[in-house]
Parts: sequence; structure tokens; C-alpha cells
Amino acid sequence: MHSIFRYLATWLDRRGGDPAGTWNIIIRLLSEFGRGHAKSYAIAFCFMGMGAACTAATAYLIGSAVNQVYVSKSFYGVAAVSLAAIVIFAVKGISTYGQAVTLARISNRIIAGNQKQSFDRLVNQTLSFFTDKHSSEFVARVNYGASAASGVLNMLITALGRDLLTLLGLIVVMVYQQPLLSIVGLLIMPPAVLTLRKLIKRVRNITMTQFGGTVMILQALQETAQGFKIIKAFNLEDVMRQRVYHHVDAIEEASNKLARVSNRSTPLMETLGGMAIASVLLIGGYSVLVLDATPGGFISFITAFILAYEPAKRIARLNIELQSGLVGVRILFELLDLPTPPGETRTALLAVGDGKVQFENVEFAYRPGDPVLKNVSFEAKPHAVTAFVGVSGGGKSTIFNLLLGLYRPQAGRILIDGQDVAEVSPDSLRRAFAYVGQDVFLFHGTVKENIALGRIGATDDEIVAAAKAAYAHDFIMTFPDGYDTKVGEQGTQLSGGQRQRIAIARALMRDAPIILLDEPTAALDSEAESFVEAAMAELIKGRTTLVIAHRLYTIAHADRIHVVERGEIVEAGSHEELLRRGQRYATFYQLRLADHGTAAPAGDMVAAG
Repeated sequence: MHSIFRYLATWLDRRGGDPAGTWNIIIRLLSEFGRGHAKSYAIAFCFMGMGAACTAATAYLIGSAVNQVYVSKSFYGVAAVSLAAIVIFAVKGISTYGQAVTLARISNRIIAGNQKQSFDRLVNQTLSFFTDKHSSEFVARVNYGASAASGVLNMLITALGRDLLTLLGLIVVMVYQQPLLSIVGLLIMPPAVLTLRKLIKRVRNITMTQFGGTVMILQALQETAQGFKIIKAFNLEDVMRQRVYHHVDAIEEASNKLARVSNRSTPLMETLGGMAIASVLLIGGYSVLVLDATPGGFISFITAFILAYEPAKRIARLNIELQSGLVGVRILFELLDLPTPPGETRTALLAVGDGKVQFENVEFAYRPGDPVLKNVSFEAKPHAVTAFVGVSGGGKSTIFNLLLGLYRPQAGRILIDGQDVAEVSPDSLRRAFAYVGQDVFLFHGTVKENIALGRIGATDDEIVAAAKAAYAHDFIMTFPDGYDTKVGEQGTQLSGGQRQRIAIARALMRDAPIILLDEPTAALDSEAESFVEAAMAELIKGRTTLVIAHRLYTIAHADRIHVVERGEIVEAGSHEELLRRGQRYATFYQLRLADHGTAAPAGDMVAAG
């Protein structure tokens, strides 16, 4: 069935010569979303059929009422027509309610499914997918695209069920009552439809402009909220205001243009409608006054004709409305068609024993021709601390990114307990690590919820135990709401040292065999650093630890230190061994002594990184 839909779509696109593939999108939409809700749409269609029949019956009933009054002069006939009118309008009300509720339920189900699928596609991508895009773009795409599919489907089913069936029912009444006048009225449709076809491409382009402007506004608003301190500190209010105003003005202009273009056919259609009504009034009036036709048939025809005008106009404009909705559908399909990275589909599980980590001749580049790691080899022994120092941009954080499976090396192997990480599932690989970085990210919610993310399903006692081990319990209990205190967006309600200790508590909850510490004390003052250092000491007990540090208090006591420069490990050894060699590590140490002007302890040496 799916292949038949695809074949039909291809054939229709070729026949129509539409480079944007409108028919292809519509057929795919019907195949992937409409078919799964066929029964519910059929129910809605039946309700619409009932409503259409009631509308046609209303037009016929009015003619009967006129004949009962002016021709038959029967009060009982009028009473019967009145009773029928009550029944017809009651049925129409029930059918309108039924179709609205049914379509709403289908729409909500489709929107929820699309939001879930879109999020699944995004969360399964690699880190490189997000590096050159702004996060607001994804928010706009998910929100805009998710609702577009149900909107277009509702538009199609409404056009077929409500408008087309209503139009057909009214045409039957018109032809039955006045065949000649029906021909005059139906001659109006072709000129209007031909006029509308020329507007379709312009509507599509304008709608894309609107979406692009909306994305840019979301981007500016998000950056304003997240960078509010910088905006205030650098007096950037006017810059951000101008940026937002520019995109708002662009959307306003596009919206005005869309209003002009999409309604450009309205004067012609109204004029043609007026001409048609004038014609049928003249011919109908002549038939009643001169040819002695019954007035009920004429009134019934006029009523049906006027009632048919609006659904006919909506059907004529359907393609224009579709083009605006299909922009969102294309955006949705772009998300749903994102390929799952090959590495994300691996199912083999990583079996971690002692937690030995090895890099064997690893090479990696974010961009072709610009290597970040060059033939890097090292070994992190189990239950030991392996440290990395070096200038910024040397490749230290990239080593952690590769270990976490956020990127894949172009050459070489990464082994954990002898298992190549390229052959195991990313999920099982990341479960082997607990990561604490310099820029701590806390999720919106409470302190307890953020700590519990380290291990889903943890008890309150386990959360408190982790907080105590991370030296976070005392300051948490000073908050009025304790562990139920809201941390704010990205933890803005907490100090840097408090955020770090929450992050360490989260890592302790994970209870992973391998710890990754990426400059966790770089931005802290001495007092906060002392608490974080104590918390890290609890975290690394009995675990394989790899650490990058701005201050060398932790790595000075590491079992092995690696100096990383320009993507290569240029020196390795213990703190004492590296000082005796008098090479790169010793130079860092001497620079730190010079900065202080006095002999500083080795543990306080700084490696810029």
C-alpha cells in the first residue's frame, strides 16, 4: 500500500510539473498519518455528510414553507415544515459537534505523535549536528511542523466532507428546483479557479519568509533570556532591540504581503458571484411573474445558491490554503527524515570490569584538513587518576568528547577493558562514565530532581547521601524549601560552587566506574574550590579517573600526567618526574611561580586550559 502511494505521488508530481512536490507531500501525509486514523476520519466524514444533508434540506425546506404559505395556504403544512426545521437544525448541531470533537481528537493525537517523533530524531543525532545551528531553530521546527500535519489533513477532510458534500447537496436542490438557473450559476467557477492557481507559488514563498523570521525572533528572545547579564553589563539593550525589531518588521511585511496575495482573487470572485445572483434573480423573477412558476422553487433555489457560495469559494481557495500549511509539513518531514547516525544503532553492550581506558593512535578533526588530535596514544589505569594539562585548544576536551561517544575518531581505536567503543552501543558506553564539566548544566526543576537524574528511580535517602558525600547537604538545608528548592534556568539561583557540588552529587548518584572531570574548579574562588575538591575526592575513590584541570591541585597528585599540545601528547609522567625533566610541564610550573611572585606549592600550579 505504501509503495502504491509513493508511485502515485511520483506520477502526479511529474504530470503536474511541480518542482516542490506538492502532490508527493500530500500523498505521503495521507499515507503516514491519515491512514492510521482512517476510522476516526470516516466517523468525522459521516458527521460532515449529515451536516451537508441538513444544509441542503434547509434550502429545500424554505421553498416548501413559501409554497405552503402562498400557494397551498395551509397552516398545518407550515407547522409540519416548522417541526421539520427543528429536527434538521438539531441534527445539524449534533453533527457539527461530532465532527469538531472527532477532528480535534485526531489532531491532538497526531500533534503529540509528531512532537515525540521529532524529539526522538533530534536526541538521536550526534553533537556535530547541533554545532552549526541555533537551538531556537529546533524549537520552532518542532512546534511549527508538529501541528502542520494535522492542520493540512483537517483542511483536506473538511474540504471533502463539509464543503464538497454541502456543495453537492445544494447543487442537487438547485438542479431539482431550477435546472436552467443552475447552469447559469455554475458558469462562475472556472474563472475564479484559474485566477487562484497563479497565486500558489507566491503564497508558499511568503510563508517560508514568515517562518524564517519567526525563527530569528525566537533566537533573539532566547539569547536575551540566557545572556541577560551580559546584555546589561555591556549596554546591549538597543542592539538586541534593533535585532528583534528588524525581524518583527520583516514578519509584519511578509504577513501583509500574504494577506494581499491570498485575497487578491476576492474582488473577482465577489463580482462574479454578484453577476450570477443578478442573473438568476432576473431569470427566476421572470419565470415566476410571467411564466407562473411556483415561488417556492425559486426561493429554494436562491437559498441553495447563496448557501453554496461560501463552500464553493472555500474549495476554490483550497490550494492556496494548502500551500501555506504544506510549508509546515515539509519542515516536519525534514526532521522526521533525519537519518539515525550509524553508531546510534549498535546493540552490543560494553562490559566494564576494572575500567581500563586506552587510546591507540587516535586521530580526529572537526573539520577536514584541520586535525585536533594527531596519533594520540595513552593508557588510563584502573582505579588511578590520569590527568591532562596544556594550553587552550590543544585537544584535551576533545579526548573526553570521544570517550563519551559524542564524536567518532577518523583513525585509531579507543578501548575500555579491551573492548573497542566503536563496536558497542552508545547507551552502554555512556553508562560507564560520570561526567562533571566546568560549565555545569542544571535542568529546570528542583535540587532533588537534578541530583536524581544521575540515577533514575533513586530514593530520597540515596539522594541525601549523595549530597552529603558531595558536601552539598549543608547549603541545601539552608534553603527555605531544602531539596525542593527550584534551581532556576540552568541553575541561575545557585552560586558556581553550589552548582558544581550539585553536579558532583549527580555524578555520585550515577555510580559509574569511570570519572571524567573537565576543569571542574576553573571558575571557582578558593573557598568554593576547597569544598568542590573535597567532593571530588569522594567521587573518585576506587574509580578510574581522567581529569583536566585549570588549577593543578588535583592532578599534581595524579598517578600520571599527560601534557597535550597541538593535538599531541608531548610529555607524560608523574608530577615529580615531569618537574625533574625540566620540559613543558616544568615550564608551566615556573610560570605559575612567577605569577605569584613567591614559591607556591606544586598543587596550586596553573595550566591554562
